[in-house]
Amino acid sequence: MPTEINGRMYYRTAEVCQIVGIGKSTLFRWMREKVIKEAEYRDRKGWRLFTEDELRAITAETSKIQKNHVAQGAKAL
Repeated sequence: MPTEINGRMYYRTAEVCQIVGIGKSTLFRWMREKVIKEAEYRDRKGWRLFTEDELRAITAETSKIQKNHVAQGAKAL
């Protein structure tokens, strides 16, 4: 359940992963590889708090598609 702080909604890591349909390891890898930005905020325990804008950016990333270069190489054979 999202947390409201000072009138803004924040989502913890597990909530973000559940909403967008990815695992925590994928989320952390994307942050490490700079595919998405690190969460701007953390709570007193140090847990990441994602804003609704950050959630939308992660959702957009999960919706991207790209050409499979391996499949293109197989066609050439």
